[in-house]
Amino acid sequence: MSRVSMFSAPFLLGFDAFEERVDRLTKAADGYPPYNIERTIDADGTETFLISIAVAGFGADDLEVTSEDNQLLVRGRQKDDGTREFLHRGIAARQFQRSFLLAEGVVVREATLRNGMLVIAVVRPKAEKVARRIDIRSA
Repeated sequence: MSRVSMFSAPFLLGFDAFEERVDRLTKAADGYPPYNIERTIDADGTETFLISIAVAGFGADDLEVTSEDNQLLVRGRQKDDGTREFLHRGIAARQFQRSFLLAEGVVVREATLRNGMLVIAVVRPKAEKVARRIDIRSA
């Protein structure tokens, strides 16, 4: 049985790539590491989103933040230190990958690691409304 897409309506043209991204994100949903997303709106209408990810035990060299094809991807991988002997290990040291789908025009401004929190600032400038008249040609 085929699946009916919410983007299959005839007036939604060109959204097939967006649907593929949403499907990819829902399949990759995992609870680790936990994160928060905050939004602020400046006086000029610019939106800033702060994505805070709890990455206790990870250093800057263990983390990778990339933005490609309207997707923000955060990866973490720790190198195993064989010289350390743990009597109890309650802080997870597993690798992770967390992805966020970005709307058109959204730009990743910076990423900061401080006190076990990776904070990524994502900005969406206020979009100017553009309207243009389309001339109709006679055949």
